[in-house]
Amino acid sequence: MDANALHFRKMNGLGNDFVVVDARTGALVLGADAVRAIADRKEGIGCDQLIVLESSEAADVFMRILDADGGEVAACGNAARCVAAVVAQERGRADVTIETENQVLGAHVGADGQVTIDMGVPRLRWDEIPLAEAFHDTRHIELQAGPIDAPVLHSPAVVNVGNPHASSSSDDVEAVDLGRIGPMLEHHPLFPERANISVVQVLSPDHVKVRTWERGAGLTQACGTAACAAAVASIRRELTGRTVRTTLPGGDLVIEWREADGHVLMTGPFALDFEGTLPAELLTPAGV
Repeated sequence: MDANALHFRKMNGLGNDFVVVDARTGALVLGADAVRAIADRKEGIGCDQLIVLESSEAADVFMRILDADGGEVAACGNAARCVAAVVAQERGRADVTIETENQVLGAHVGADGQVTIDMGVPRLRWDEIPLAEAFHDTRHIELQAGPIDAPVLHSPAVVNVGNPHASSSSDDVEAVDLGRIGPMLEHHPLFPERANISVVQVLSPDHVKVRTWERGAGLTQACGTAACAAAVASIRRELTGRTVRTTLPGGDLVIEWREADGHVLMTGPFALDFEGTLPAELLTPAGV
């Protein structure tokens, strides 16, 4: 693939932004330094994740997700909505499928611009999340941040919705210094694959507010899988019903944990910001 002619789309889902490149017609392998250079908001294009579209035998497209720090992750709900919109337009149909590292997602692009992603069945057992030690009730695990007698966050619910999440209840999510606490908990020894760290404020039986420190990306305007995880945690704790409006700093997602089959459905918008060509100086050989 000619690095001088590598086309990209800059897209976002509720402010969670992506550089989307298409490698379905030619192999594209980027080293971690190249990913970080593209994601850099001062010298590069700037994004939370670099999304690489690849050919798939199991779905309409394979979505590879590279975090701003250069690491690869298995799931990103906001990116899935953006990719679904691109592929649906290409295929001329509303329903498409997206393969990720660990599952195939079904997607429906509505005429109103809202995209619904079937995120599958959440994994709730401690060894599926995974955790480094056994907890039989993952609705509340023994973990806290802050003084022992007055912790800032404690007893999070943990779940894997394509990637690991820990969601802690809070009376005021804005009052939590997530920029300081998030990195510590992300790298806590209890999470062998690290974790996304969220604080969740229940506003009503069908409405929660969420802020997230995203593994590998930091504080984000929106994290789709965190919205799913927060809704699942609230439902498991019987704090909300099975359909929850989830308010993130960038806007709202509607999360439904379907009782019939246990699947989590995420509905929200996408946006195409602009298109361009990646400068050759942002690209380096793999492994550099």
